[in-house]
Amino acid sequence: MTSAYEPSVPLSGALSSVETFLDCPTGTVEHHFSDGVFRWSDELYRIHGYERGEVVPTLELGMSHIIPSERAAAEAFWAQVTTTGGPASIYTAIRSLTGQTRNLLISADLILDDGRPVGVWALVVDLTRSMHVDRHQLASEAVAASALNRAVIEQAKGILMARAGLTASEAFTRISSHSQATNRKAVVICQEIIDRTYQVTGQASEQALADLMPAPPAAGPVAGPS
Repeated sequence: MTSAYEPSVPLSGALSSVETFLDCPTGTVEHHFSDGVFRWSDELYRIHGYERGEVVPTLELGMSHIIPSERAAAEAFWAQVTTTGGPASIYTAIRSLTGQTRNLLISADLILDDGRPVGVWALVVDLTRSMHVDRHQLASEAVAASALNRAVIEQAKGILMARAGLTASEAFTRISSHSQATNRKAVVICQEIIDRTYQVTGQASEQALADLMPAPPAAGPVAGPS
């Protein structure tokens, strides 16, 4: 089965780079609709206070760890990702088996097989030890630093935000509009943004980015009544 995103580097190495850069424990989960199984990484077990083999991961188990005041938002997030896809992110907090409160960033998207949704994949970053850093900046770094093609859209959004001064919403709108205008997949465009900005030029280049995806023309003045 071929998923929509394949890691450009080994998954363990990519996750290790996140932890080194941010000093944040980072885990993953995969859920395939066909068998209903939730596959947690070893680090995700530890974030929740377990070791592999002590429990069987389920949606109910994961939700039971989320603090009650944030559980409804987490359930809505899961429903959104499983029905309409992503990429999408949420900040939430859990209580581990030992009673520790952990602040998490979860970034998730559908797993696609020839364009058909077959499951959900998520990156879970424990921000607890780094909460003194601005949470929004940390979230962007966490997703971009993963170097995973599963996060390629988030990485491209980060480039647009940094280089074009856009908000996250404006960056995604720019990507979506260009995708529709050129009849090309958003993920392909995002990979080109990353390649053009870093791999081709060797450094971030505003001009290279502008050449690839120019900003839409500004709306002209509205003519008054004649």
